[in-house]
Amino acid sequence: MSLVSRYLESHGIPTVVVGSARDIVEECGVARFVFNDFPLGNPFGKPDDAAMQQATVDMALDLLETARLPRTTVQTPFRWSEDEAWRAVYARVDAGNRDALRQEGEARRALQAARSGDREKSTAQD
Repeated sequence: MSLVSRYLESHGIPTVVVGSARDIVEECGVARFVFNDFPLGNPFGKPDDAAMQQATVDMALDLLETARLPRTTVQTPFRWSEDEAWRAVYARVDAGNRDALRQEGEARRALQAARSGDREKSTAQD
């Protein structure tokens, strides 16, 4: 997303990146960045927390309007949880969860293959 943002900016289209990987996004040198210190995949906030998500969108729009210098980063005030325990287990694979993760992955791949097959059948019938 950061490289797309830089490309659009180079063609005169203002952008704001909202994300959770601060080191990566800032290294790419985007013009405007709203940083949410959350697990990857949740840049706008917690699932089902519409107020937090709207506040993040509002911050992004405000940054688009008010940023005066390139490579401006704004951090949201939100926290994923009261403690930071999620950091220790986020995306962790170990002996305790390896088999469950493997089974979930196999089930997801089977579902994707079935969906892909349904689309191919639908396209062939059209």
